[in-house]
Amino acid sequence: MRPRLLLILTAAAAVLLVRNLFVILLRLPDEAEQGAIYRIIFYHVPAAWTAFLGFFVALAASVAHLATKSLKPDAVAVAVTEVSLAFAVANLITGMFWGRIIWGIWWTWDPRLTSMLVCVLLYAGYLMLRGAIEDPTARARASAVLSIFAFVDVPIVFFSIKWWRTQHPAPVVYGGGSMDPEMWRMLFLNWAPLLLLWVVLVALRMRQEETRRELDALRRHVHML
Repeated sequence: MRPRLLLILTAAAAVLLVRNLFVILLRLPDEAEQGAIYRIIFYHVPAAWTAFLGFFVALAASVAHLATKSLKPDAVAVAVTEVSLAFAVANLITGMFWGRIIWGIWWTWDPRLTSMLVCVLLYAGYLMLRGAIEDPTARARASAVLSIFAFVDVPIVFFSIKWWRTQHPAPVVYGGGSMDPEMWRMLFLNWAPLLLLWVVLVALRMRQEETRRELDALRRHVHML
């Protein structure tokens, strides 16, 4: 992706985030039961959506690598996974702040929270695995297998809101819950800049991965001399 396009996307994301923050804080009313703290949903939920979308892209890239043996899909997988993991961690942290206000505790071993924690640990393990294997081919193959395995937890996290009626609130986005239309629109409007930010970060991470692949190739060439 060209630097100019990256700058445009970054600027667009920044403008939308500032504009949305103004609307979220000053124009939207408080929620009847939760008060002002409910506003964290406009970052908590889109962060999860962005992470899950990224993990799906990483799954597709990992399958493509195993099918073609090309290292390019592997570069896509690691770039997308690293950025998406950051969004997953953001979802987990914002959920902890939300829980602290609503439940009075930072963490509870609620099945929905726990399944998200497992998801974060699985993809963190993916990055740790890559750092432990020097050979690019072996690293890509092992990472692809782990990425496919880790994705099994993603639909569990996504549907856990419907499957388990525990401390976590009932879903307001799909099935079983309700949300004011204006709040509903803002949920998706605030997802847009997060997606733009995700695209920019993935593009930058891809450049780093391509440089790393070139350095790996140079090292192999030097060792052969």
